[in-house]
Amino acid sequence: MFRLNLKIAFRNLIRNRSYTMINILGLSIGMTSCILIFVFIRFQLSYDTHFKNADRIYRFVTDWKYNNFDDYSAGVPIPFAPAAKQELEGIEKIARISRNSGVVLVRNGDGTEHFKAVKDVYFTEADLFDILQVKWLFGKATQSLLEPNTTVISEKTAKAFFGSAQQAIGKSFTFWNSIQLRVVGVIADMPSSSSIPLEIMISYPTFYGNKNQDWDSVSTYNECFVLLKPGASMAVFEQSLERMNDKYLKQKKLAGNQRSHLQALSDIHFSERYGNFAETNITKKEVYGLAIIGLFLMLTACINFINLATAQSVNRSKEVGVRKVMGAMRWQLVFQFLAETTTITVISVLLACIFSELMLPFLSHLFKGEVSLSLFTDPTVFIFLFFLVVVVSFVAGFYPAMIISGFSPALAIKNKVSIKSGNLSLRMILIVIQFSITIVLIVATVVVIRQMQYVRGKPLGFKKDAVVLLGFPGDSASMSRQQLFREKLLHVPGVEKQSYFVRPPLSGMMNTTNFYVDGRENKDFEVRLSPSDEHYFDLFGLQFLTGKVYAKSDTANAYIANETFVKKIGITNPQLALGKVISQNGRTGPIVGVVKDFNDQSLKEKISPMVFYQEKRQYYNMGLKLDPKQIIQTMKEIENLWKSSFPNEVYNAKFIDSDIDKYYESERITGLLFRIFAGVIMFISFIGLFGLVSFVAAQRTREMAIRKVLGATTLELVKMLNSSFIRMVFVANLIAWPLAYILANKWLSGFAYRTSMGLWPFMLAMATSMVITLITVSFRSYRAAKANAVDALKYE
Repeated sequence: MFRLNLKIAFRNLIRNRSYTMINILGLSIGMTSCILIFVFIRFQLSYDTHFKNADRIYRFVTDWKYNNFDDYSAGVPIPFAPAAKQELEGIEKIARISRNSGVVLVRNGDGTEHFKAVKDVYFTEADLFDILQVKWLFGKATQSLLEPNTTVISEKTAKAFFGSAQQAIGKSFTFWNSIQLRVVGVIADMPSSSSIPLEIMISYPTFYGNKNQDWDSVSTYNECFVLLKPGASMAVFEQSLERMNDKYLKQKKLAGNQRSHLQALSDIHFSERYGNFAETNITKKEVYGLAIIGLFLMLTACINFINLATAQSVNRSKEVGVRKVMGAMRWQLVFQFLAETTTITVISVLLACIFSELMLPFLSHLFKGEVSLSLFTDPTVFIFLFFLVVVVSFVAGFYPAMIISGFSPALAIKNKVSIKSGNLSLRMILIVIQFSITIVLIVATVVVIRQMQYVRGKPLGFKKDAVVLLGFPGDSASMSRQQLFREKLLHVPGVEKQSYFVRPPLSGMMNTTNFYVDGRENKDFEVRLSPSDEHYFDLFGLQFLTGKVYAKSDTANAYIANETFVKKIGITNPQLALGKVISQNGRTGPIVGVVKDFNDQSLKEKISPMVFYQEKRQYYNMGLKLDPKQIIQTMKEIENLWKSSFPNEVYNAKFIDSDIDKYYESERITGLLFRIFAGVIMFISFIGLFGLVSFVAAQRTREMAIRKVLGATTLELVKMLNSSFIRMVFVANLIAWPLAYILANKWLSGFAYRTSMGLWPFMLAMATSMVITLITVSFRSYRAAKANAVDALKYE
């Protein structure tokens, strides 16, 4: 019976080639997109699931709540972990880890340079390996990283440094040009889906800040992980943590009501507020958004199938009538038509797998290699494909099967079966839903593109054209040569200006603190600190509202504030801010100037209250303003000068424009994905529309021939066929607009500075859908209207 149904299914599909091709094309494209979305979402949800006991692993994080300001950090004070061992109930293991970066230098046996690069390293307590349960290739967790100047590296790092994991044991390399590190262990490479990318782990006793006892000093780079005991009560643990917060934080009256609390390992990758060491976080709302788009894609493809199947059902009426007369039961007919749908679905899935495999490299490239995607390495993909076949076959095939199998045998054999108005209304509803989805994505795409154009075009309040950023060595010898190196740079042809600083004007690197104004503590907000030399303001073209740049002799006792800071401390006239004395972290000095506001973070954030001051020991970066006409040659000479001045360092220069662009990377990807999926849904919708109008035109061939004989013009016939489809698309626009507005407005709310939405994205979506519908329908309608009426009527 099954073989017979399959044979009949293939015969019917081959007989109706155009109908079959349209359905297979629509389903396979929709499934390809759906499979790619599933693989990507599956990868994101797999983050940190490879760790044993992942459900018992947590990270401590820190929050602050001022009167008008909340702040968050993934870090905790360095003395937190030793205190937690004594105070908290239910802890099995607890360990600190501190991220840093610097030049790693590996030499050959003869002293020549083998490897040199700037790498991230992690000063790690040995207990972290018991918490994360990494796989050891060489070395032991209980013995590694207990002594100063020892390191554990990943297998990939071992191969890059020493050729193999085994050869790395006992070898040494240099970090920061001063710390000699001995390799005591090699671990297997961490999966790419890890929020804790451990490649170079240095023993915690080597960390220069490991004895720090300041509970008010919190850095995102200093994290703390804990493994709770099996069956530990979270309620009891939270109570002991609350007591610890009171003892070490509240009683010390730290600024901002500082508190520590737990964050589950499973939440780290999706934490926009706290981030992670891998810097690859994605929010769950973005994951859910992609899942919804995938659902829309399949819904659109299924709607195509249903519309075409019900439209084609009239052509199958005689077959149904004959089979019923011969004794076929309705359930047998339903099974037959579901078999045809399943056949189309299986073919579509096979094609979709081929298309997906071809598209996976593009998807990985879209995320700049940060995600590792593969179609068939994860068994859940096969489960998903099976689920996809079953659901699509049922959703797309059940309703048409019930309609076709329900035809009356007598009417079917006489060829007097027609699709009732109710079924026609359902097809109209499905078309409206299909086009509503398309229009929502068109509006969303336009809004995303427009916002990104606004982000790139908005004046940020500082000059960034032809400005190059370079890191500067942090050792004392290099710091003592700052002025000499500056003079050499200014003699390079094409270098116009130069400045030393901690961070450029727009930077995600935050350093905020509480402060005093004229001896009065401020409890409303924290101020962002930006140590910069006296040339900083000229280099970036920052405008002074009042006052002046601090003189070079003002190293220890002068501040420049921005406009927002002045307003937040209650001063409306910037002139009145001059002379106000600011105290923070042991540094006291007057405000000598006020600069006009500029965007110090991405346009997702509001402008921070900021102060600038001089601190030569913290200038780890510098900026150069170049002559745009000599950039290529000037960059070569700067590199040569750098390498001759700092032979043990790694040269790394980047233009500030590219540095700013990285803050909108997720929005760039969102915009591209919206464009792709909007295009896919539009394509699926319009090939379905073309198939449907082709069938309608074929069904009404004799009607049009009679109208033509009675004097109807070609234009009138085209208009007759077009009118119902145009009305449906118009209704779809009216339905889609409110939903599109809500979604687009919600996305824009993530930006502190955003473009106005306006009416034109909606009008553009309407015009696009109307024009493409008109072209699609008119092309097929015109062919039908131009057909020879004699050919249609000669058998009547």
